[in-house]
Amino acid sequence: MQRYVALDAFRGLTIALMILVNTPGSWSYVYAPLLHSHWHGVTPTDLVFPFFMFIVGSAMFFAFRKDQFTLSAPLAKKIIKRSGLIFIIGLLLNIYPFIAPMESWRVMGVLQRIGIAYGFAAFIVLSFQRAKVIVIALLILVAYPLLLMLAGDGAYRLETNLVRDLDLYLLGASHMYRGLGVAFDPEGILSTLPSIVSVLIGFEVTRFISQMTDKKASLIKLIVLAMAGLIIGLIMDSFIPINKSLWTSSYVIYSAGFACLTLALFVFVIDIQKIQQPVTPLLIYGTNPLFIYVLSWLWVASYSLFDVANVPLNQWMFNSLAALMPEKLASFVFALMHVVLFGWFSKLLFDRKIFIKI
Repeated sequence: MQRYVALDAFRGLTIALMILVNTPGSWSYVYAPLLHSHWHGVTPTDLVFPFFMFIVGSAMFFAFRKDQFTLSAPLAKKIIKRSGLIFIIGLLLNIYPFIAPMESWRVMGVLQRIGIAYGFAAFIVLSFQRAKVIVIALLILVAYPLLLMLAGDGAYRLETNLVRDLDLYLLGASHMYRGLGVAFDPEGILSTLPSIVSVLIGFEVTRFISQMTDKKASLIKLIVLAMAGLIIGLIMDSFIPINKSLWTSSYVIYSAGFACLTLALFVFVIDIQKIQQPVTPLLIYGTNPLFIYVLSWLWVASYSLFDVANVPLNQWMFNSLAALMPEKLASFVFALMHVVLFGWFSKLLFDRKIFIKI
């Protein structure tokens, strides 16, 4: 059983894109493709998080292969510990630099979702054979929209959906994200349920292609899976809107199609055409994915602690760039500079054979 280098490149691309879309010089000046869709629909940025969930599932496959995919008490303890650690780190990132009152702390977030989805997905793949894993994934994708329909006509509206209602009840508005104009968390508790399927898809696709010795055949299969995901997702969109904020079932399938298509591109370039040098930076970028993501968040959040010319450091940096070029380009260059910076950090760790697992 082999490990596809293409998977490592895909992981590196995902982390680089996460930093690119999360670190604009100014949120007031961002190119449209680098913004999330406000509600229904998909932008390129809306694909980055499910790609992240996909690579979590992929990494899970290689981690559990060492244990022969057999659940044991020590492994169960390790999964629970890691899941909890990822959640806690995400919560701490939300409240860093620890100056906001506890009453306004946001509970959920990207890492919190990853921690929960990883934990549930891990126990599923270790407890059931492949066929049952697929059945469980399908049941989740069917059950989730049925749950949302309990809200009636407002099932897929921002103000009236069940995801928001449950978070308001369990967390309270002050502990939720407010970037959409009302208290609504795009990483809500209920919408974490279908995100588990995004992890399971990453796991099963990785298991599928890792067991194939003919890489050309695996490329064809990946393209078929990608086309199926894209077509099915678009068909479902007519009755279950593709919506990242609600992580709808159609969004899970549609984004998985793009993930398979992107992975197929890397398989073609790296494993079939043997063109590896141009993607080497991505291979290095993906060696400490969660650590680099956390580091990038802390780094950028720390700008607010320093003032230059009576403005926060990040604002001063953006203003300096904007004096030389259009605002949106300056904002993009600011983000790109950070992609390069954390690529350098990744290489620094890689050259010293330092691999930090979270």
